[in-house]
Amino acid sequence: MRLTLFDLDHTLLPLDSDHAWGKFTVSLGWRDAEHFSRANDQFYAQYQNGTLDIGEYIRFATTALRERGLQQASQAHQRFMQAVIQPALHPCALELVRAHQAAGDVVVIVTATNDFITRPIAQAFGVTELIATELERDAQGNPTGAIQGTPSFRAGKVERVKQWLSARGQSWSSVRHSTFYSDSINDLALLEHVQLPVATNPDARLREIASARGWRILDLFE
Repeated sequence: MRLTLFDLDHTLLPLDSDHAWGKFTVSLGWRDAEHFSRANDQFYAQYQNGTLDIGEYIRFATTALRERGLQQASQAHQRFMQAVIQPALHPCALELVRAHQAAGDVVVIVTATNDFITRPIAQAFGVTELIATELERDAQGNPTGAIQGTPSFRAGKVERVKQWLSARGQSWSSVRHSTFYSDSINDLALLEHVQLPVATNPDARLREIASARGWRILDLFE
C-alpha cells in the first residue's frame, strides 16, 4: 500500500473549518456574537501555540449543534458548505489530491476537526477515507459534547491511523510508502512517523523544523 495522508485546515483549505463553522453559527444568530467570537478566537490561538485541551474545545464547539439538533445543524452545514467551503476549494489543492489518487495511492484526510464538520468537506475533495475526531452520540444519534475514542489530535493522529490500518488488516509495517502533508506543529508526531513528511503552508515553528531537517516545504496557496 502507498498511503498519502492530508491534514485539512490550512493544508488543503486556506482556512480553519472548525473556526469558520463557529463564525457561521454566530452569523445565524445561534450564539452571542461577542462572547462566542472571543472564546472561539482564544481556543484557536491555543491550537496554534500547541496548548489546546481538545476535550474542552469539543464541548464548546458542539454547543450550537447540541442545542439546535442534528437536523437543523445539518441543514445549516449545507449552507456553510456553499457559502464558505466551496469558494475555498483551491484548484491547486484539488489537483494535488487527484494526482495522488491517479498514482494509485490510498488517500486519507486526517484532521483534528470533528467528523460532523469535515465529512462533507472530505467528500468535496473526492476523498472517501476520513479520520476525524469522532463525536460521542446518544441513542438518538445526537452529539453529547464528548469525544468518542481517541481524538485525532497531536500524537492521537498516529494512533488513529494505526487503528484505521488495523481495521483493514494492515499495519504501519505493511505500508510500502507513506506521505503526510500538514501545516501545523501540532502534527509533528505524524510527520515524524511517515517516510515523506511535507510541511505544507507551514506555521513558523514547523517551517523552522522542516528547514533544519531537510523536509520538503510546499507553499500550496502562493
